[in-house]
Amino acid sequence: MVDFGRLITAMITPFNEQGEINWDAASDLINYLIEEQKSDTLVVSGTTGESPTLSDEEKIKLFSFAVEKAAGRCKIIAGTGSNNTRHSIHLTKEAERAGVDGVLLVVPYYNKPNQEGMYRHFEAIARSTSLPVMLYNVPGRTVVGLTAETTLRLAQIDNIVATKECASLEQVTQIAAAAPDGFKVYSGDDSSALPAMAVGAYGIVSVASHVIGAEMKQMIEAFTKGQPDRAASLHQSLFPVFKGLFECPHPVPNPVAVKYALELKGITAGPVRLPLVAPTEQEEDFIRSLFEK
Repeated sequence: MVDFGRLITAMITPFNEQGEINWDAASDLINYLIEEQKSDTLVVSGTTGESPTLSDEEKIKLFSFAVEKAAGRCKIIAGTGSNNTRHSIHLTKEAERAGVDGVLLVVPYYNKPNQEGMYRHFEAIARSTSLPVMLYNVPGRTVVGLTAETTLRLAQIDNIVATKECASLEQVTQIAAAAPDGFKVYSGDDSSALPAMAVGAYGIVSVASHVIGAEMKQMIEAFTKGQPDRAASLHQSLFPVFKGLFECPHPVPNPVAVKYALELKGITAGPVRLPLVAPTEQEEDFIRSLFEK
């Protein structure tokens, strides 16, 4: 049975001032996320890793690089999804050659497939690989989203083993209640991690775990050990960071805020690539205040 653990970090991609991948910083970041922030698994080349602006060559090198640097201390999931089924199959096969532990496949964006189109898209990719597959349902970015019914249908495919849900707690509940044994639901929203676990989710695919991962691990462990009051208290104390990294003090695109937060902690993250831009002075002040509190 595949287990990616309960705390998965959707890793940023560090860049240098020329906008190229900073491989030394990426190595340091992987060590930091594993050793200090207690990540069980890292997602590389996901949305938080600015995948829309990474070339195929960069993605494939990141897959191999992460596997090498993690060196078995955590699992590596490669973001290989797109709105082009053939392209996703190509990247998935490259990820398998790189030795990753699984792939994350986002709902096809922009071309707005119906539920049958989404089912066939994910089925085709899953059939092309022996790797475990995690679905990624994020209607806020893709416009269309997987229904609980389609997700459960996909869960019948042997190597589709999990879903990252950014829909509703109602959908998390429906999937968790009817999924086959071993199929795991992950929240894709930090602020909903604990509520989602309360209705059947297994864990979280997190952005905030870059900077408060160790504390999030304590929250998760309190919940799983039957200490709901302690888990709730930790959730409440972390909640301003969960929300603030996305609303500082108004919505900012991920990973702008978390990259700045990492720099505040002395971890090199570097700039974002266009079309994203650096935080404003007001946004920087707000992010800094989250950690001063």
